[in-house]
Amino acid sequence: MLKNSLLLLPRFSLTCPSHRTVCFTKMSTTPGPLSPKFIPAEKSEITSVSKSEGFKFSLVSYNILAQAYVKSALFPHSPGPCLKWKARSQAILTVLKSLGTDFLCLQELDEYDSFYKRNIENVGYSSIYVQRSGQKRDGCGIFYKLNSAELLIEEKIDYNDLVPSTQDDTASEDKEESLLPDGGNKKLASKDVSLKNSRADRGDINDPCVRLKRDSVGIMAAFRLKDPSHLIIVANTHIYWDPELADVKLAQARYLLSRLAQFKLLVSDKFDCSPSVVVAGDFNSVPGDQVYQYLISGSSVVGNLPESSDDVSIPLCSVYASTRGEPQFTNCTPGFTGTLDYILFSASGDIKPVSYLELPEPEASDVQGGLPNYYHPSDHLPIGAEFEIVK
Repeated sequence: MLKNSLLLLPRFSLTCPSHRTVCFTKMSTTPGPLSPKFIPAEKSEITSVSKSEGFKFSLVSYNILAQAYVKSALFPHSPGPCLKWKARSQAILTVLKSLGTDFLCLQELDEYDSFYKRNIENVGYSSIYVQRSGQKRDGCGIFYKLNSAELLIEEKIDYNDLVPSTQDDTASEDKEESLLPDGGNKKLASKDVSLKNSRADRGDINDPCVRLKRDSVGIMAAFRLKDPSHLIIVANTHIYWDPELADVKLAQARYLLSRLAQFKLLVSDKFDCSPSVVVAGDFNSVPGDQVYQYLISGSSVVGNLPESSDDVSIPLCSVYASTRGEPQFTNCTPGFTGTLDYILFSASGDIKPVSYLELPEPEASDVQGGLPNYYHPSDHLPIGAEFEIVK
């Protein structure tokens, strides 16, 4: 695991978080970000990490909250200093460095070229990135350790591909950013009457050209692990947020798995292998809803979407569901607290999770009042897993 090299200062633990560490400086009692730890999946149905001697790799998924979406009016519960770019960027970097995982899948990643690419690559990573369509400033990125994995091939996913090709690009411009000053706390704002009353400003929401154009993206890549040689596909995505457009979210999930199945066939043929698959991201869907059920069922018949002959199912399992159970929340604000983020893996048996990244309980002091705060620089929490390759 990589150590925090930003501050060489004395540290001691608070009594509230049982496994995590909070840093304080000599001159200040302001706490720094928590560094979560990986917990062996000893109580799950899988083999305990302590009994495993196979090769392992680790992955974290984290919606870091794009700075473009940070407005004090939308996060009034957060301490002002926690929302400043200088403090937030360093806090996020501290968390990412402390994790030291082989792969980092980041959503709402902005300031990629100006900050994150350079600073994360300086500690031994390389990266790939896709920016959202239109005028959006954030996107999805995959960082991978150069001494652990080699990038073989990558593809980007633009969910605007779902929009009928006859669309007039200017007719259905998504104006949600003007409704939510640069995005903001989307879960809270989705309950705002003014937003609902303003939907007509974006055009006819029942027009597929308007309804499906959400500027959401994803990225996937095949990597060769270096010790031992094993191919894996890592996909990272951010599904659209609006709960009133559940059909759009479901269409995006379906497109994701369709593209993923095609990509897996491409990789299998090109490199004469059967790659493992890991899918991470912010799916803006709670456990048990249509998107969640579709992703883990491998079935194309979900909700009101008809079955398609183009569907190729990839059976997936959720890391947390298969180990400790889905967490109570991965996103925490006064307006919404629930689980939206997942790490899914192929159920073919070639990889299995042997540990997972710890998450706080609802009563933990470090999440009281909602996020972001001094302990957590985003409104989301990082989730993670360590996988063992089963030979």
